Amino acid sequence: MNVQEFREIFDQKRAGAGFDGYKDVMDIIERVRTEGDAALQDYTEQFDGRKPESFKVPASALKASYDAISDEEKTALETIRTRIERYQESIKYEDRDDGEFQYVYHPIEKIGVYVPGGTALYPSSVLMTVVPALAAGVREIHVTTPTFDENNITFAALYICGVEDVYTVGGAQAIAALAYGTESIPKVDKIVGPGNYYVALAKRLLFGEVGIDMIAGPSEILIYVDKDVHVDAIVYDLFAQAEHDRNARTFLLSEDEGIISEIEECLEALIDAQPRSEIIQASIRDNHYAVVDSREALLDMVNHIAPEHVSIQHSDADMIIRNIRYAGAVFNGYYSPEAIGDYAAGPSHVLPTDRTGRFSHGLNVNDFMTSHAVISLGQDTYTEIAGPAKTVAKREQLDAHYQSLWIRTE
Repeated sequence: MNVQEFREIFDQKRAGAGFDGYKDVMDIIERVRTEGDAALQDYTEQFDGRKPESFKVPASALKASYDAISDEEKTALETIRTRIERYQESIKYEDRDDGEFQYVYHPIEKIGVYVPGGTALYPSSVLMTVVPALAAGVREIHVTTPTFDENNITFAALYICGVEDVYTVGGAQAIAALAYGTESIPKVDKIVGPGNYYVALAKRLLFGEVGIDMIAGPSEILIYVDKDVHVDAIVYDLFAQAEHDRNARTFLLSEDEGIISEIEECLEALIDAQPRSEIIQASIRDNHYAVVDSREALLDMVNHIAPEHVSIQHSDADMIIRNIRYAGAVFNGYYSPEAIGDYAAGPSHVLPTDRTGRFSHGLNVNDFMTSHAVISLGQDTYTEIAGPAKTVAKREQLDAHYQSLWIRTE
């Protein structure tokens, strides 16, 4: 398959995977904005089949959830939290001052975190969103999640992170509640976290009213292999991505036609035994498994797709990775499968999808900070640069600007 054919097929399938839910989501947003908790009650009953007296999760339920998990699970969550924290601290921006200029960073005051929980529990999403915020120094963290059963591992992860403000609200209505505030849920400055189409669309529509991390769509992975790859491992790497969602995308590329055939045969042999086989089968119907005829073609495809995850399991991995410009995260080699990135590698697993990696990056500690410059010029520097500034001000016919500059030189 040549590059042009691949691009046309990919772009055609992507265009056909749209979601016509704008009116529904806009209606939800407007009702939450005007009706507050009453709208949340109605939507929770409609979508989740329950009508809670209070959305706030009691602190006792968070503690009980932590107490209920096994010692092994406690250790796992604590270990992952520490590793994520260490990584985030290593990339955190620091104040700079060279005399004339300072660059000052401050944590965002109040954030909202959306943690999915409709079909499964995701303590990993708690750690991957909350820990970077804590590393930034955010003081108020408000979490919404459709998870509501007591004694669950999502609540346990929140307890480990020290989060106390947790609300059992899901979907677009949760995003609207965080953006506008209701009687129960406070308005926040920025919303982060993954979610379904409705959640992503609500974030898109509310951007500007509130800050957002990104508009993330269904998960995706591109794997590039050579003929010596471990076939079973690659199959499970594909399954791991596909089991997220029926709309998840999997790409498998190689210069060797034989290895792709082997992987496809193994995939067919193992798929029915997977616990989430129905979701996997729906997902891989839209797969893109192709032979590329050159390294240049591979890199062109990768940079065109800008996949959320790129896994390079190839003898020339280092050279290939140096030429990848756009990706959410790149996983290099057999012992760096994408699944380890979902849980314990260190960087957040909240990553750009659907080609947004061409202009955005994965969530990290610095996304929870604002910054501003402090300009402290002395007379010598001012005299040096005021002339050009006055020239431009004069050309723009902004006389007060010109006079403000002129008066300090005269």
